[in-house]
Amino acid sequence: MNVLDKVLTLRPTSVVSRLGPASRLPVLSPRELSQALENAPAALPCLPVPARPMLPGLLAAARGEDAVLGLVCPHPLADRGAAERFVAAVQEVAEADGHARPLFLQAGPVRVPGTAPESLAPVKDGLFRLVDTGFSLVALDVSRLPAIAAVEAVLRLSETLVEREFALEVSLPGGPEGEELEGARILLEGLAPRMPGLRFLRVSESVLGEEVQDVQFLRSLVELAGQHGMGVSVGEAGRRSTRVLPTYVAAGVKKVECAAPFERLALAAWPAAEREGLEQKAQKAGLTPGELLGVLGGQLSPLEPVDAARLEALTFAEASEVLEALGASRTGWRSMLFLAENRGD
Repeated sequence: MNVLDKVLTLRPTSVVSRLGPASRLPVLSPRELSQALENAPAALPCLPVPARPMLPGLLAAARGEDAVLGLVCPHPLADRGAAERFVAAVQEVAEADGHARPLFLQAGPVRVPGTAPESLAPVKDGLFRLVDTGFSLVALDVSRLPAIAAVEAVLRLSETLVEREFALEVSLPGGPEGEELEGARILLEGLAPRMPGLRFLRVSESVLGEEVQDVQFLRSLVELAGQHGMGVSVGEAGRRSTRVLPTYVAAGVKKVECAAPFERLALAAWPAAEREGLEQKAQKAGLTPGELLGVLGGQLSPLEPVDAARLEALTFAEASEVLEALGASRTGWRSMLFLAENRGD
């Protein structure tokens, strides 16, 4: 068996079922990828796909930088076909381009509204549908719940995910400013012993302060998560500037989701009239225009070929810079060699 053949044996069962036995696309769990990069000065990059013409640019950047890449479907439960369309598009474009570097696919963060059965039921139903869709990571947003309630809600929701050995990411719970570390401690102590698939504790960049002035808080969070065998993930990164990304890597962050630059690129590709309509609808829906663009998908008029090509090229350039800033360059083949050699560990 060559290196790729060995790595393909590590794909989650749900991924193999979704992609089909003939697929040679290495969609892996971030659990294995984190292990492969344990001692590397790098964070797993996770980038959005607000518009389909961006996909070839994102994947080409990963090949050009020889990088591990995560692709995120931020609203997988927007409608019953959203998650399936996302995974199908990734497979189609990646296989057409012969992509052979490690990928992971993230669903969410999925917002958890409360602990009442009537609140959790539709979320649990949605997560059940995601299990066989082909994602290798599910993110849950409990930032609107206090820590104890967040523990209760996640345990109720995660039965199916735990049974199928899904990788899981959970956000910091809500709570008074200045008590974030205590909330994280309660969450981790309540979840980690009962959820072996829990891989990341997610913190929004907005919590970290402008220009990440409180680096000590981030390092303390990294240390706390590490005590429970987990890594820290930064979400909503790059809203002000991507220059801050190396700071996260230096602090020991294991995964960074950088959406804002790509949302801006996608919006700029559409005519002004459609952008204005998106902005108005997004405000009513409580989303950013870029997020809404990703939700609407094919409902918008398609871009002209020249505009789609330009968007792909700009996406390639932006993604290449982000991958380099996160230390992800030259992690693709290195991680595959590690995984091929340590499959039984």
